[in-house]
Amino acid sequence: MRKFLRSLWFRDDGRTPWVRRMVVIVFVFLVPLPVLYLLVFRFLPVPLTPQMALDVATFQPVHQTWRASDEISFNLKRAVIGSEDQNFCNHHGFDWDDIQQAVKQHERHPRRQLRGASTISQQVARTLFLLPVRSWVRKGVEAYLTVLVEAIWPKDRILTAYLNLVDWGRGNYGAAAAAEAYFHVPASMLSKSQSARLAATLPNPDHRRAASSSRFITSDSERIMRRAWEVERDELDWCIK
Repeated sequence: MRKFLRSLWFRDDGRTPWVRRMVVIVFVFLVPLPVLYLLVFRFLPVPLTPQMALDVATFQPVHQTWRASDEISFNLKRAVIGSEDQNFCNHHGFDWDDIQQAVKQHERHPRRQLRGASTISQQVARTLFLLPVRSWVRKGVEAYLTVLVEAIWPKDRILTAYLNLVDWGRGNYGAAAAAEAYFHVPASMLSKSQSARLAATLPNPDHRRAASSSRFITSDSERIMRRAWEVERDELDWCIK
């Protein structure tokens, strides 16, 4: 093995094989490192994400405390599934029906921005490994990482990671920080209404306040409460029970 690795990194004629080295580096960053990372943090709390690291580096506030799955209200879990990814328990990382609907909607209204159809699994893969920079290359890497996440983590772990790492605005990452900041309660005690309000801010957390009495947040949270009820009624949360 040592001889094989050396042959990959060096050439017999003494010249530096730059292309070969780049291929090796890309392979390491795309295969062994992400797999090892996911295996370790399948059981341990994720300490930091690239976005959090960027916030710290630019002197932005970061508030985040990891909570186990049973320390997060089921009201919040159902609200997030209902608002972000109703087929979460039934897909393997990609909701092809939702993607197809988004494409058809864009074809009918080409001047509008293409609606995002990212699943919770895709958002977790993006949050764990990538910065929020829009590009087709990033989307391709995100798709690959989503496959790894779905293959290595069970659904409950994926949702737990999402709820602990998602940005709820103003430096509050995760359910614990958001629950305390906006409602002054622990994540385990979030009510259906509070959970729906938190879920309503997810599309734009820096410009929406969960505790706001605005007409938009109120109406959107009522819609999400209905979706959360559908999740419970139709047992769309079966994979996390």
